[in-house]
Amino acid sequence: MTRNEDLPAAPIRGRLLDARLHLLDRLVVDVDGLPVTVVDDLELEGVETEGEIAVDAPAPRVCAILSGNALPTRIFGGRPPRRRLDEIAWSDVVRIDVALHLNVRGESLDHLWVERWLRDRIVGRIPGGRHAPE
Repeated sequence: MTRNEDLPAAPIRGRLLDARLHLLDRLVVDVDGLPVTVVDDLELEGVETEGEIAVDAPAPRVCAILSGNALPTRIFGGRPPRRRLDEIAWSDVVRIDVALHLNVRGESLDHLWVERWLRDRIVGRIPGGRHAPE
């Protein structure tokens, strides 16, 4: 049971999300419903890194989704360097349910560059690799 002092004093504008529950490790799909990536981290604005947090400070806001090759750091510990994570603007997210749905095509994002490179340089050179299977 919650106490009244645990509840926010002013009404919250927008949607209140628990990042671990609703965002992290969720699949990101593009406008066509094709998988793009998985959410590895979030970029927040309005978070103070030093000093005390003011009681009346506004809640942090998500400004970008970060994803990339985070598997080694999950196995061995630590955090992936920021330069290794690709960014998707939060303004490109149109819906959150089981997955995060974007309003852009996956081909326009930097996340799929490895897949495109493999398709063009490796798979495309295999006989029959340039067309769909019959």
